[in-house]
Amino acid sequence: MKIALACDHGGLNLKREIIKYLTENGYEYKDFGTNSFDSCDYPDYALPAAEAVAGGECDFGIVICSTGIGVSIVANKVKGIRCAHCHDTYCAEFTRLHNNANMLAMGEKVVGPGLAIKIVEKFLTTQFEGGRHERRVNKITEIENKYCK
Repeated sequence: MKIALACDHGGLNLKREIIKYLTENGYEYKDFGTNSFDSCDYPDYALPAAEAVAGGECDFGIVICSTGIGVSIVANKVKGIRCAHCHDTYCAEFTRLHNNANMLAMGEKVVGPGLAIKIVEKFLTTQFEGGRHERRVNKITEIENKYCK
């Protein structure tokens, strides 16, 4: 499993903690930046990460900014991406079970590193349930196909 990672300057500390977790647990990852605390624009980093997931280069993505909101908006502009902004393990679990989310967004100023690692772990280890949820995810795809040309 390969994970796309991206953050802006407001999410760099948390991204570094997630990299430690991924490395220690045998996950492969691709870091799309930033790697500096200099002010930068989160779309410049979240977009290539989302494109890597949508294009199949990476299986899942994790994007981080101060709140998680901006990076989730950017990721969800890419056709094929279902990015969930999660601040607890329950949401991380159920976005995989029911929504088949393929990207996770978090905010460094919203969740601490300990909780963030638990969220990442739950997100990466939970499998999509399918069944009645497949029908709903397919409807999301239909909407996407209608509006995202």
